[in-house]
Amino acid sequence: MHRHRELCERAVDPLEIAAGLEAHGVTDRTAARFRHRDVFSLAEEMYARVARDGEATAPDAETPATPGKRAYWTVLALVPGALAAGVVAGLRLTHGQPRLAVAASGALAVAFGLRLALRRGPLSSSHGTTGATLAWTCWLIAYALLGDGLLSAGLNGGPDGNWPLATAPVLALSLACAPAAWCAHLFVSRARRRLTTSRGLEEFAASVQPLLLGAFGLFVCALFALLALCGAVLDEPPAYAGAGALGALLLLARLLTARGFAHAPALALAAAGTLEAAALTTVYAARLPGCSFLATPVDALVDTGGPGAVPALVCAAGAGILLLHASRTLTRASAHARTGEAP
Repeated sequence: MHRHRELCERAVDPLEIAAGLEAHGVTDRTAARFRHRDVFSLAEEMYARVARDGEATAPDAETPATPGKRAYWTVLALVPGALAAGVVAGLRLTHGQPRLAVAASGALAVAFGLRLALRRGPLSSSHGTTGATLAWTCWLIAYALLGDGLLSAGLNGGPDGNWPLATAPVLALSLACAPAAWCAHLFVSRARRRLTTSRGLEEFAASVQPLLLGAFGLFVCALFALLALCGAVLDEPPAYAGAGALGALLLLARLLTARGFAHAPALALAAAGTLEAAALTTVYAARLPGCSFLATPVDALVDTGGPGAVPALVCAAGAGILLLHASRTLTRASAHARTGEAP
């Protein structure tokens, strides 16, 4: 690898390294001497082990190197939850027009806090997030706040006046930004340690997959605990199924995006948001003459599991697909290529 360090530092992906190795006469038989099945497997590990040009001096957006930086992004991860708690308190203490003003300003404040939290730490991404992905994420969170009440009102002939806001699930999701960041940090840092000790890609993948599942399970447990706490404090249903599935979907989507795999998360978020929007649309469109059949699937689902069954089913399906995708992509050595200092 030392003879090809310059090639590795210039490469933008493992395929470029593989092409360079082949140009230098490295064959699959040569790669087998290094316990790799072919040249591309060897190139993937070389890509992951060497920092490339322009990245060594860039700030590490994934896992800060010092305890001070780690404390910095930890504090930032607490900001969305703190702001959301303040907004919920304001909503409980106000009525009428002031309540609308608190809700509008609070939504902007929480969105700003979330943006701050995702600019640093293990969930930050140097690849950027598309406007469509941001829009679908906002829609999914808005549905968690308003969707169940609006769906129930539509099925019962409403809405008549105001419908209840589900503040407990949204507050829990905001507070979950901190455990999400720490679970992602735990996964990334442990995976990089495995990268330095593994002797092959198969060994690395086998050792990283339990780390991924463990970090994901730890986050889900933390989220369920926050849902229970917020539900008890606010005296609201905790919406374990819907909010839990949404939290899992958002974590996996952000974790994949932060590692450079943004396409699948964008599709999953768009699909989940589209299905939730379709559920609401069909319920209200069923009021048109001759269109009552449109609400039949949603009505049957709500009769079985309540209004929360819609986001639970949709988000759980998306989270399951992303978890399968992550188990294949985030266990690759190239997904953990160093872009700066180690955590």
